[in-house]
Amino acid sequence: SSNEHKLNFKKSKEACLSYIQDALLQKQWKRAAEFLTCYVESLEKDYSREHIGPSEMIWRIGTEILWHHSQSSMKEFNCFMEQMKTLGVKRYLKVCLEHVFHLLCNGQIDEAYQNLSLAESWRFGEQTAIQDKEMKLIQAYRGLLDYCSWSKQKNILLEQGEDGFSDLAVEQEMHGYFRKAAVNLKEIIKIPGVWDIFVKCYVDLLEFYGDHNEARQVLNEYAYNSKFPANPNAHVYLYEFLKRQGESKKSLISALKILHDIVPSHELMIDFNTMLQKSKKRKKRRLGLEVIFAALDYAGWKENAKAWSCLARQVKQIVISEKHLEWIKQEWNARKDWWPAFHFSRYLAKRNWQENKSLSYEKALVAGILLGKDCKYFRHVSRQGCKAQLKRFRMLKKFVNRHNSVYLKISG
Repeated sequence: SSNEHKLNFKKSKEACLSYIQDALLQKQWKRAAEFLTCYVESLEKDYSREHIGPSEMIWRIGTEILWHHSQSSMKEFNCFMEQMKTLGVKRYLKVCLEHVFHLLCNGQIDEAYQNLSLAESWRFGEQTAIQDKEMKLIQAYRGLLDYCSWSKQKNILLEQGEDGFSDLAVEQEMHGYFRKAAVNLKEIIKIPGVWDIFVKCYVDLLEFYGDHNEARQVLNEYAYNSKFPANPNAHVYLYEFLKRQGESKKSLISALKILHDIVPSHELMIDFNTMLQKSKKRKKRRLGLEVIFAALDYAGWKENAKAWSCLARQVKQIVISEKHLEWIKQEWNARKDWWPAFHFSRYLAKRNWQENKSLSYEKALVAGILLGKDCKYFRHVSRQGCKAQLKRFRMLKKFVNRHNSVYLKISG
């Protein structure tokens, strides 16, 4: 019967899709391609009156297979993407973008630019307005490629030395790329979103031509506009710009403070801690200790010699002056249950000593103050350092022994 035929056809399609999914998960690209071919052929034989819209599914699956299939070629991929562009008007610009990404990954920059230009000129009634965001992305990536061409021309001129701008033709071509890139990049970064690469390129253009006020405004907007999602990179770009401009320490600290609140494990926390330690204000030095302790809470920092050096130096200063021991106590109270196993085990003492003696020295100093002279980490490292007749380790042992009372005060 007709109903039975429809039911069997539906089951067949679902089974075929299940086989395709299984093949994709197991990275069996040839098998997946065979099942996809069967799936497409079955759709062509579907005489039911039900509305079927499988074009996006075929596009997504087919793209994945062609990307990984050992026997696929760029020619086949281009042919497939052109077919996909004609299957669904609603997805036309998305398919164009994915095609461009693939061309760029294969180093075909001119072909990618040509595809972007064709996509930008695409018009289809009301769909043009509906796909406004996709169209802006198309324009933005074209601006990105114009930026790459501008950068290439700029490097040619700079390589010519003092007479770098003597080649008028190259200079004019460079300015032409600048104008096209700036227009499109400026438009995309007005839309709330994460536009890191576009912002970096636009700021680079502005800085090269001396428009520092516009660059500052763009970066401030990107970092502080509440309509944009929280983005650590926005604050990194602003900090790096302020640093290039020779801004005050106060401005730099302000930028990094927000970055610390978002990503306390960011690599710039070393710079942040260094600036705070040099401050004459007690509040900022206290924050510096908090920053470096927080960074070392993360596994990625466990063997960061610079970070341990920053912490060791500040802890040593506090111990010698015998002022603000409560700062250390407050930070340590929040960590004393898990830092000993995380940072100061005997196993880590042996490994750190073998791999990086400078790291083991800094960690041993901190361990000796926080856990006392009987700490496993401190005892192993100081013993090995004294055996090796290294003067700094003998001095380390004396320092910790002399200030063992600090450990008693910190531990309560």
